[in-house]
Amino acid sequence: MNALDWLLLVERELLAFSAFWFCIGLVDEFAVDLAWLGLRLTGRIRTPSLPVGYGAQPLSGPVAVLLPAFGEAQVIGTTIAYMLATWPQRELTVYVGCYRNDPATLDAAVRAIGDDRRVRLVTLAARGPTTKADCLNRLYRAMATDEARRGVNFANVIMHDAEDMVHPCALQAIDAALVMRDFVQLPVRPEPQPGSRWVAGTYADEFAENHAKGMVVRAALGAAIPAAGVGCGFSRAALADLAQQRLLEGEAGPFAPDCLTEDYELGLVMSRQGRGGAFLRLRDDAGTLVATRSYFPNRLDAAVRQKTRWVHGIAFQGWERIGWTVSPVEVWMALRDRRGPLTALVLAAAYLLLVLDAVLIVLHALGKVDALQLSTPLRLMLLASFAGFAWRASIRAVFTGREYGWREGLLSVLRIPVGNIIAIMAGRRAIVAYFRSLQDGRVTWDKTVHDAHPAFATVLQRAEA
Repeated sequence: MNALDWLLLVERELLAFSAFWFCIGLVDEFAVDLAWLGLRLTGRIRTPSLPVGYGAQPLSGPVAVLLPAFGEAQVIGTTIAYMLATWPQRELTVYVGCYRNDPATLDAAVRAIGDDRRVRLVTLAARGPTTKADCLNRLYRAMATDEARRGVNFANVIMHDAEDMVHPCALQAIDAALVMRDFVQLPVRPEPQPGSRWVAGTYADEFAENHAKGMVVRAALGAAIPAAGVGCGFSRAALADLAQQRLLEGEAGPFAPDCLTEDYELGLVMSRQGRGGAFLRLRDDAGTLVATRSYFPNRLDAAVRQKTRWVHGIAFQGWERIGWTVSPVEVWMALRDRRGPLTALVLAAAYLLLVLDAVLIVLHALGKVDALQLSTPLRLMLLASFAGFAWRASIRAVFTGREYGWREGLLSVLRIPVGNIIAIMAGRRAIVAYFRSLQDGRVTWDKTVHDAHPAFATVLQRAEA
């Protein structure tokens, strides 16, 4: 075989590989689409609207918010100040975790706290960053110490990140839902960033669809709900039980310090035991989604780093640490969660195929090679792939447009290649990071740096109005 024969062989193999896995993925997504449509038409899923004034009433008991922070001097002060102003309840206590080698974040937090007694600043002795779970465990121990000293336990515990903008109704909604559940997750709403329509916009597209459809279907089918790490609440009793269990395993708190996605794992564990978990999708009296808002990475390198951690933690560590269950629905959802490396491989093969086809088209025009002859099964898979892509692009545009407006809905289709490139790069880095961790056993908090806060834009909009 000469070089041209090899090119034709590679083209045929890449085409068959990509088309087969595209069809498998389309069946998966189409099943979720049909499930959501059926649940919607039968009234089994809906988004209730809250009454006027909801969110300012007293809570069922003391509530703690755990807020880990490292290298967040630009946003931590705004997050604390906005949270305290938005949630007026006196039953609230915010535990902010900072590191001794991060004086800028410490100083910003202190200035934002002022004389508000609802905030407890906890300084970690270790040099940061360790892992987010390690910081959370230190905050948990500080909370437990306060409980022992006061003789009063918290009713619920809520997790947030240093860059979050909370919703006025969220605290009361989580508190009310935890009366019946051990774990509750609110939607996450990435805020559009005019300076990064293409990179940051991919997060808006993904979360708009997943938290309006995927998570809703997951909850309706009775599958375990993963935690997003922000806007999620846990009953204090269930968290204490888990902490005791982890103590017997040699760990110093309910959060797994050697896990890159401790929030995801914690949500699944809580959903599968005790009183279970719930995905809480609500709108306030103005029709605004009750969700946690934040700015996601607006540069390609930052987005790849963040998604590398997600793929590494969910796909690789999730397989190792959580394993599999016998429930068909749980297996289905686990496969969806852990498909990141395979998705990256399939997308990389497809884009390589596009480049190769461009070369072969030129060679065919020059009479150097014959056109590829497609078998009937391959032709059918290609037709299904093209039809499925059109369907998936339309669905994404609908969900993104519903939440962010029709312009963003149209842009979501154009952003699909950007999201694919990020997925390919993150998948490759996650595989490398995973095998490196197998060698030295170390995981680090490869955190995202934040230099802007959505509350700035909100305050500006109110001033202009």
